[in-house]
Amino acid sequence: MQFIDFIACAFNQITNFVAKSHYRWGAPVPIVIRGPAGGGVHGSAFHSANPEMYFVHTPGLKVIYPATAYDAKGLLKSAIRDNNPVLFFEHKFLYRRIKEELPQGDYTVPIGQAIVRRPGRDLTIVTYAAMVHASLEAAEQLAREGIEAEVVDLRTLLPLDRETIIESVRRTSKLLVVHEDTRTGGIAGEIAALVTDSAFDDLDGPIRRVTSLDTPVPFSPPLEEHFLPNAARIAEAARDLARY
Repeated sequence: MQFIDFIACAFNQITNFVAKSHYRWGAPVPIVIRGPAGGGVHGSAFHSANPEMYFVHTPGLKVIYPATAYDAKGLLKSAIRDNNPVLFFEHKFLYRRIKEELPQGDYTVPIGQAIVRRPGRDLTIVTYAAMVHASLEAAEQLAREGIEAEVVDLRTLLPLDRETIIESVRRTSKLLVVHEDTRTGGIAGEIAALVTDSAFDDLDGPIRRVTSLDTPVPFSPPLEEHFLPNAARIAEAARDLARY
């Protein structure tokens, strides 16, 4: 779908028919809906949105949002082989920017399995898609200051890998959630509730989040830069949390 912003035109078909077909009569629905999403390319309000949470809220769907070429290929193969409907978000800022050599043979990446991109002891940063790279950049800045941040890449938003998140928070005792989606209703709130329910006694500070602003994505490049999270803001929030 070009661009994913226009998935709203198919919202009824996806949420009321595709997502519910297996529940209603047991029929498999092997559909993969791909689309470029996200900002940072000056595409304005109609070509830069991150509408993933509309669908994370919909039982019956799977939602994938990879950050690397390896994961994009492996998760896409897993999605195609899955009998459930899968929404596959591709962050357009990463196109032609993130490159790596991929195995020649066949491989898949499991749906619903997060990965620790960088180990750390002082706090956990949970994120996905383009913000993985911004978070890793922030973690490198923090390491030079003696703060070791663990970076967890969700890769899949639905189903959410709760175990990896909880295990990381129990190691570090602090949590910062970063996403490019707007603040209100973003997955940071769901993750905060999960950690509060399952690892509250392990926390040694408040759960913090770094997100985009609650506005449409601006067309003006300076305004878009102000709108989006970046490594400096992530590092600042992590620094404050580490000192708590």
